[in-house]
Amino acid sequence: MKLLVTGGAGYIGSVVAAQLVEAGHEVVVLDDLSTGHADAVPAGARFVHGSITEAAQVLDGAGFDAVLHFAAKSLVGESVEKPGLYWSNNLGGTLALLEAMRGAGVRRIVFSSTAATYGEPERTPILETDPTRPTNPYGASKLAVDTALTTFAGLHGLGAISLRYFNVAGAYTAADGHVYRERHAVETHLIPNVLAVALGRRATVSVFGTDYPTPDGTCVRDYIHVADLARAHLLALDACVEGRHAIYNLGNGTGFSVREVITACREVTGHEIPADVSDRRPGDPAVLVASSERIQRELGWKPEHTDLRTIVAHAWEAMRAA
Repeated sequence: MKLLVTGGAGYIGSVVAAQLVEAGHEVVVLDDLSTGHADAVPAGARFVHGSITEAAQVLDGAGFDAVLHFAAKSLVGESVEKPGLYWSNNLGGTLALLEAMRGAGVRRIVFSSTAATYGEPERTPILETDPTRPTNPYGASKLAVDTALTTFAGLHGLGAISLRYFNVAGAYTAADGHVYRERHAVETHLIPNVLAVALGRRATVSVFGTDYPTPDGTCVRDYIHVADLARAHLLALDACVEGRHAIYNLGNGTGFSVREVITACREVTGHEIPADVSDRRPGDPAVLVASSERIQRELGWKPEHTDLRTIVAHAWEAMRAA
């Protein structure tokens, strides 16, 4: 198939693009490089430097079969400070993409959504049928895209699948030996921040709250290996049905606490990794774990890298080699 991957120079998008190339697809990456990296675009893919608002120029008359959509602003704190940026980019940009797809006759899309659409859950693990009450503009803008996909599926026959997930980690080594890893200008994710202490790039890691109703008092989160996550996108691509918008959660199946993550990083790296305890951050739920039972049942997806130390080890090896 001929596929457009928006945001394919970013962490997750580049891994998906690499797996698509390895599967024999013709891949075009569209990315403005505002947060992505040109050297993360797989060697076998064609790169177009531009924003998703320019998708019509790429899709028009080019014979694309489907789109995998990763291009988005994704920092929760920034979304609170600059909500307009998130609405215009995440929702406005996606609407422009969907209209471009309509104009070009492209009828399938896999959307990189987020479990942040659920907000603070009433129960865990979170099911796709649970209420969606996002607590920040980032989650709200992603939920709005899901709503738009449902509308386009019903009115225009679009086949769409949204994949919702929390924390992605680890690294992916492609068949050609290229290593795809997490590298953000502003790093907010726990595992790379803890490993940065072991590399001497940070003095310490902060633990926000140790009095949560969890086994060790720290927040519990769902971590999924980026390679497993990418495979789910390829399965979703084949499962798109015209006129239907399906939503699937993606999770490891097990939650890990902040203390468990730090311990795993210490064991993998052999470094002490000092940790400072701070007060809770407002709005941090005690446990966020997504159920992936539906996608396992309907699409046959199953995570292969469920061990926390394996996820950490892959991230550590990639960071040390960079």
